[in-house]
Amino acid sequence: MANPDYHALAAKAHDDAAAALLDNVRDRCLRSEAAFLAMARRQDQIDTSRALRERGGNPA
Repeated sequence: MANPDYHALAAKAHDDAAAALLDNVRDRCLRSEAAFLAMARRQDQIDTSRALRERGGNPA
């Protein structure tokens, strides 16, 4: 199963926040952006660790 593109989802949420007319919608979009960025960072760490492990390196 392919991983979602969390960076793209974060960018979309950011754009949605910029276009939002209501404060609560803007806040929701900004929370989504923050969550997607956290997921993107975690996925990047996992990908890096996996690549090191597959090469026989130590991720630590």
